[in-house]
This record gives sequence, structure tokens and C-alpha cells, in this order.
Amino acid sequence: MIKEHVTVPGHDRDGWFVSSYSGASGGACVEVKFAVDTTLVRDSKDVRADRPVIGLSSTGWNSFLNTVTGSW
Repeated sequence: MIKEHVTVPGHDRDGWFVSSYSGASGGACVEVKFAVDTTLVRDSKDVRADRPVIGLSSTGWNSFLNTVTGSW
């Protein structure tokens, strides 16, 4: 479900958006980007060029959303 290796330049802003579940306070922001067969997730507060990016399959993304929203 989680892709083993994802390479995304840290300065790449094209297509990234802040998740609506992150809240308006700016404290816990998760950025998401939809690619062809992968959903990419990263921490918006981490501005390093080599910041970690998690790549999820569509099944993994659905499981992730169900877990964080409590929708079983």
C-alpha cells in the first residue's frame, strides 16, 4: 500500500495542496498531491529540499483517510 521510494523535489509546488483535514490554525498541515497512480503526502512545515514524502496506492490512500477520519 505504501510505495517504497518516492522522489519529489522539495521546491515542487505544482499540484500540492493543504489537506482540508489539517485545520485552519496552521499547526498540523499535511500537503497532498495526486499523481497518476500514487497519492503523495508530506508535512508542509518541513521545508528541507530532501523532506520525506509518502507515496500511497489508491487502496493505501483510502485506508489512510478511513483511519484518520474514523470512517470504518
